[in-house]
Amino acid sequence: MSQAEKTVDAKDLRRVAFSSFLGNFIEWFDYASYSYFATIIALVFMPTNNPSIALLETFGVFALSFIMRPIGAVFWGDLGDRKGRKWALMISILIMSGSTFLIGLLPGYASIGIMAPILLLLLRMAQSFSASGEYAGAAIYIAEYAPPKKRGLYCSIVPASTATGLLVGSLFATVMYAVFGHDSAFVVDWGWRIPFLLAGPLGLVVHYIREHLDDSPIYNEMVEEQKDSNTHQPKHPIKLLFTKKYRKILMISFGACMLNAVGFYTVLTYLPNYLIDTVNYDSTKALFVTTICLVTYIAFIFFSGHISDTFGRKKMLIAACLGFIVFTIPAFLLLNTQSFVVILFVELVMCLLLTLNDGTLSSYLTETFPTEVRYSGFAMSFNLANALFGGSASFIAIGLIQLTGNNLAPAGYMVVISIIALAAVILSHENHDKDLSHV
Repeated sequence: MSQAEKTVDAKDLRRVAFSSFLGNFIEWFDYASYSYFATIIALVFMPTNNPSIALLETFGVFALSFIMRPIGAVFWGDLGDRKGRKWALMISILIMSGSTFLIGLLPGYASIGIMAPILLLLLRMAQSFSASGEYAGAAIYIAEYAPPKKRGLYCSIVPASTATGLLVGSLFATVMYAVFGHDSAFVVDWGWRIPFLLAGPLGLVVHYIREHLDDSPIYNEMVEEQKDSNTHQPKHPIKLLFTKKYRKILMISFGACMLNAVGFYTVLTYLPNYLIDTVNYDSTKALFVTTICLVTYIAFIFFSGHISDTFGRKKMLIAACLGFIVFTIPAFLLLNTQSFVVILFVELVMCLLLTLNDGTLSSYLTETFPTEVRYSGFAMSFNLANALFGGSASFIAIGLIQLTGNNLAPAGYMVVISIIALAAVILSHENHDKDLSHV
């Protein structure tokens, strides 16, 4: 164990964990709100009288904003590896929460015409740019503070925070729809804006906490070693990441992230819309099922992180890939039964499979790259996969159904992604028992 890992203060670890949890919660509470209020946002911002086209355009904005993910990954990864984890996270939370807050104030199409969807897209792009550094930075910050034998458990706080954001967003939408109605004037005019406006004050809280923390001990140890040996950290870690030394590791990590990107957005944000718009299932019941699943997901995400500390990250990720390959198509078939019990069972199983991946991926990526390029490597592989496959998951799913006329098309797409991810994970190395300073 390195000296840095021996001297971590328990109070600092708790503050790092809390700030990381809250920062990701803000991001994913917004994503949940955007998805669960997608039909309302389409009504407010999109210039068409065709609900299906408007919904597709709304998810198109969601998908296009992910173009900024790899661009943000380059910026935040470089900043986090050169200047420190703390400073990257302090700046990113302000941009992310600020752009989210402004979405809550944005006038609709009826007020400013075509500028409404354009401004919505620009704000979503600003948010995606900043959010690309939040998940990776938060996971790395925790991992470099956490005890080595509990690194998986502590890193699972980050995906748990994303699920909590989705849960609160789902609860908020469920209650609002149940009390006011799906298309009520209050929901259309102001109700959907509330979760976006909350991001402003919450972002300031996270920034304050991070401002009063030290950078991670592992990172500080690397900086001190460079000073003692009269060497300097590369000016651009992102360039080092694409050299022959790390190129293969980056490609494997990207492949491993593909299932997480598609699985997360499909299971936790697209399925409610699939049930409502494709299966014609009751919207209140669909969101209620999602809420139950998210509670289960949060509980199992910690369990997944914990057992990965014992069995290793690679076995967990392989199990998740195999589970999705076998179960996804039968799951979509069962969703069409419109039986509440069957739908609940199917979504619970898919959530449990997703926890095997999601509860492990953050610690896996942290342990894959050495300290000098850890932020850049994590951010690039994770965000590039999300840009290409995550943000577009709902858009592609809806488009495949409309193109083929087959409600099972999204399931086939997810199976293909799972096979690719399985091949990547098999090629990876197991580092869960290693000191992060020695990766």
